[in-house]
Amino acid sequence: MSKTKMGKIPPSFRSAISNTLIKNPSPSSSSVAVTPVERPRKFPAKLKSPKKPTTGKPTSVSEPTALFRSPSLAEAKALFNSLISGPRNTPINPNSLLQSYASISTVQDSISFFTHVTKSIPSFTPDRSTFHALLLSSCRVPDPTLEPIHSVLNLMVNKGFPPNQVTVDISVRALCSSGREDHAIELIRELAKKHSLPDAYTYNFVVKHLCKSRALNSAYSFIDEMRSSFDIKPDLVTYTILIDNVCNSKNLREATRLVDVLSEEGFKPDCFVYNTIMKGYCALSRGGEVVRVYNKMKEEGVEPDLVTYNTLIFGLSKSGRVKEARKYLDVMVESGHFPDAVTYTSLMNGMCREGDVKGALRLLEEMEAKGCEPNSCTYNTLLHGLCKGRFLEKAIELYGVMKEGEMKLETGAYGTFVRYLCRNGKVAEAYEVFDYAVESKSLSDVAAYTTLEGTLKWLKKAREQGLAV
Repeated sequence: MSKTKMGKIPPSFRSAISNTLIKNPSPSSSSVAVTPVERPRKFPAKLKSPKKPTTGKPTSVSEPTALFRSPSLAEAKALFNSLISGPRNTPINPNSLLQSYASISTVQDSISFFTHVTKSIPSFTPDRSTFHALLLSSCRVPDPTLEPIHSVLNLMVNKGFPPNQVTVDISVRALCSSGREDHAIELIRELAKKHSLPDAYTYNFVVKHLCKSRALNSAYSFIDEMRSSFDIKPDLVTYTILIDNVCNSKNLREATRLVDVLSEEGFKPDCFVYNTIMKGYCALSRGGEVVRVYNKMKEEGVEPDLVTYNTLIFGLSKSGRVKEARKYLDVMVESGHFPDAVTYTSLMNGMCREGDVKGALRLLEEMEAKGCEPNSCTYNTLLHGLCKGRFLEKAIELYGVMKEGEMKLETGAYGTFVRYLCRNGKVAEAYEVFDYAVESKSLSDVAAYTTLEGTLKWLKKAREQGLAV
């Protein structure tokens, strides 16, 4: 979505629709003599995305060259010796040196280099961050066992730095990032028994990672094991992660069960939990269930927020209950929440689905009158609605407004607009829209061309059959 600040649609555009176009829509707009050069140009210049000032400096800073270029331990020691024997004012950071070498060497060589550094610089006192740098590198080693990690952990214990919760977190995140979830869980077991339990952040990170990368049962198994073996229980964040996951997979029955379990565990569902479930029902276009969750939320004494009302209005609009959604707009305002572009665009989308383009444009006027500026999504919604409502002339005008404001075309609006132009004999205009979609990076070249090519093939076939001109 474009972040460019949007202005208002010219009054001439809205009044023309209100007075002439909506009352007697023509079954075909092919006779409309509107060309791209006739589009209104009333947007202020500030709509254009500000360009960053040229300073003459590169836009990105390249990372410094690594000090150690070879994993050879002998070469690393030689380079280090040359550094410490150089001028006394040369700054030397042993931790940085260790981290740099550990990133390219084996774990055993890193430990040997660590020993060499500590012996060569008696004043150097390793701290926990020193060992964590070695540990992080050991976790990234593609080893089928945990042996490299155990080597660093043993070194930590021998040097008086037994693993703590930070140690657990660093190693677990690194292992999971490398796709070694089983090793991460195995390490949690070992460290929990010998040294330190994972904290809530690490615990919930694993749950979230398992939900994303594996079947839901894997997360449930981990939760059950942590509860039975170490008395670590899921918290509100854990249940929220699970509920979000099942809602995304449209398993709303399981989401409802989890809410009940959450309550049984002594947690009170918060606004975020209810919003998550409402979004799940929105994905299924079940507006009635969205309202039911909203009502339950109110009964439980949880105050709805802006996201709640936006989700509610979106769900009702999507499921064809626009009038009811419009009522909640008033409820929203009475509750002290100001509708934003998301709120209004959801309603406009619902109105356009019902063919009420006039109502959508009236809502646009109300939106602007209240100081809420439409965004790119708002305009794309209206463009799509105008095409579906067979208002080609005004769709072309709106496209001109969008182009002037440097707004990107969304895939759905682009496809509908291009098809409607071609079906009304405006192939040249369709090619121009294609060029703009590519230049503005609204769509990939392939996606934009595929849509245009498919439409032109349809047009050719329709002309052969006498179905188009």
